[in-house]
Amino acid sequence: MNEKSWVREIPAPFAPEAPALPAELEVGAVGHVAIIMDGNGRWANARGLDRTSGHEAGEYALMDTVAGAVAAGVRHLSVYAFSTENWKRTPTEVRFLMGYSRRVLRARRDELNEWNVRVRWSGREGRLWKSVLAELREAERLTAENTGTELIMCLNYGGRAELTDATRAVAARVARGELRPEHVTEKTLARELYLPDLPDVDLLIRTSGEQRTSNFLPWQAAYAELVFAPEDWPDYGRMQLWRDLLAFQSRDRRFGGAVNRPAERGSWVI
Repeated sequence: MNEKSWVREIPAPFAPEAPALPAELEVGAVGHVAIIMDGNGRWANARGLDRTSGHEAGEYALMDTVAGAVAAGVRHLSVYAFSTENWKRTPTEVRFLMGYSRRVLRARRDELNEWNVRVRWSGREGRLWKSVLAELREAERLTAENTGTELIMCLNYGGRAELTDATRAVAARVARGELRPEHVTEKTLARELYLPDLPDVDLLIRTSGEQRTSNFLPWQAAYAELVFAPEDWPDYGRMQLWRDLLAFQSRDRRFGGAVNRPAERGSWVI
């Protein structure tokens, strides 16, 4: 047995040995799922391991979750891989995360390509290691023609940073006389986001039981349904994703609207 117990084979989305989709799950019902992959460090520390072991285990959770998204017909899957705030972590952990991201992209891009997954990147170049950026660009190039699930790797991403950059771009257009301030609309700003063609988030999931969105896709997730999964990220996978997609199916989404449904007389008690 491998000394790293989390190392396992990840069945392809439609492989004979892959788990079957729940019969009640409506394939393609959720267009855009965003996941905050939280709890790697706590998962590792609880097992007497260094935090980096949790990140390594998270690779298998990611691939299993992507396979589950493909099988469930999710069109877009955005994952929070490294935030603009993560640079505050120890230099050792930051170096590991950058090198680890580079290795995972190189090791898994062919597999993702075989699954017809299109890989895209969202974030700031800024402090991002050039070697990591090169792997992101190669994964994008390799999978550019794929027509299945889009996997958006949010690396060196922060929601406030994205909105700041978008605002600067709009302000520059105004300064150049290309746009009048009174003509600035929500659509104007949305066109300057990192991936302006990416639709709004339908379902935002955070693992580890923490209940906050941590600056992840605030514009795109304005009307997202929220699920706070109890599992640490290394314990998450396609089965948990399908459970959360089923929960989403039962939600009543109104986008600010309301339906008048008075209770029948006598159905309430003072």
